Amino acid sequence: MPARQQLGVETIAYIAFGANLGDRASTIESAIRAVGRLPTTMLDAVSGIIETDPVGPAGQGTYLNGVMRVRTQLSPRELLDALLDIEHQHGRERETEPRWGARTLDLDVLIFGDAQIDEPGLCIPHPRLHERAFVLIPLCELAPELIIPVHMKTPQAMLGALTSSSDSV
Repeated sequence: MPARQQLGVETIAYIAFGANLGDRASTIESAIRAVGRLPTTMLDAVSGIIETDPVGPAGQGTYLNGVMRVRTQLSPRELLDALLDIEHQHGRERETEPRWGARTLDLDVLIFGDAQIDEPGLCIPHPRLHERAFVLIPLCELAPELIIPVHMKTPQAMLGALTSSSDSV
């Protein structure tokens, strides 16, 4: 699937959200509203929000995480750029923060239709999607039987494999 959508073609995309600094719930609510206001984009569904331990440097607070589903005519790059702008509006400074460090807001494109993209700054499906229960749990809520490109598995199967492997370690 080409990275650029033709005008008028709508794609279903899944976006992960998370926050562990400041008023996490208010920030997430504001970010979800901002995504819903993006041009040629309709917010279709939002998962429940779960609280999870951080992945990354020690000393961080817990995260609130979830996933939203949108229908959009934006290209994958346009959607990513819009999400980065929303993060910035909510106080995130990606350039200066440590990788996987604490953040006011994190928005990641997980899936964009059946697109498989590997470009600087944009990998779809998200390259660590299958490793992260904090993404798979809310994704299962919205689309348990969705076949994820590249992996050719459902979120439910991926979560089951992740749970099984962590139980056996």
